[in-house]
Amino acid sequence: MVFPRRSAVYVLLVGAVVLFLGPFAWLLDTALKAPSELRALPIHWWPHDPGLANFRDALTHIDYLGYARNSLTIATLYAVLVTLASAWAGYGFARLQAPGKRLIFSVLLSTMMLPQVLTLIPTYLLFAKIHLTNTYVPWVLWGLCGAPYLIFLFRQFFSNMPKELEEAAIVDGCGQIRIFWRIFLPQSWPVIATSLILSFSWTWGDYIAPALLLDDAHTTLAVKLAYGYVNAHGSPLPNLVAAGAVMYVIPVLALFLIVQRGFVTGSATSGLK
Repeated sequence: MVFPRRSAVYVLLVGAVVLFLGPFAWLLDTALKAPSELRALPIHWWPHDPGLANFRDALTHIDYLGYARNSLTIATLYAVLVTLASAWAGYGFARLQAPGKRLIFSVLLSTMMLPQVLTLIPTYLLFAKIHLTNTYVPWVLWGLCGAPYLIFLFRQFFSNMPKELEEAAIVDGCGQIRIFWRIFLPQSWPVIATSLILSFSWTWGDYIAPALLLDDAHTTLAVKLAYGYVNAHGSPLPNLVAAGAVMYVIPVLALFLIVQRGFVTGSATSGLK
């Protein structure tokens, strides 16, 4: 009975892989086709003469590298700052004592149920009033405030760490800031990896905030991919859109491959307590 059950699991896993990779395979297929093949009937499932011309044109049709640099700047700034801020807040909720700590933590978790779309207009009006539109300062401020879900992950991880570590550090004369930086933060690499991947991918793939707060010169690659690939008549160029989208996912995949072990460990252990 073990063998059939294991075979069924493998079949389900292979089916899931095909299901999830199917859209990306279609995207790659479109990126390798010539424009004439996209209009041909019947549909060809594989390009007759696959080449990299679409990728070259995708880089030159818009300032692809310039917009990618804008996206990378915003995503990196936000990922680093929100990880540090969330770690510090999570440490406070896990190891420090203060009146109303449980209530504040409950309110913090409840903010995760608030849809982002409800805060778009107030956010824009606030940043426009203090003249922070067309700058990257909003992402710095958002990063310094931390993220509720990431604070929750760090809080759960720090709560599971032995109290003896903290007590030994206090005996040696360490304050709370030094305990956090020298003992707790270096031990939390799994959650740091999880936080970096999640926050980087959130910002890298975000369309709404850059479209709302940034002009064309400062906007990100996600926004430009949505409307930048058009011909002289304003019609979209699906082959260039597909080629640009394939290159667009490379940084996130690269980051995940680099820190995947820590990401999996952090996701699996941060909610144990």
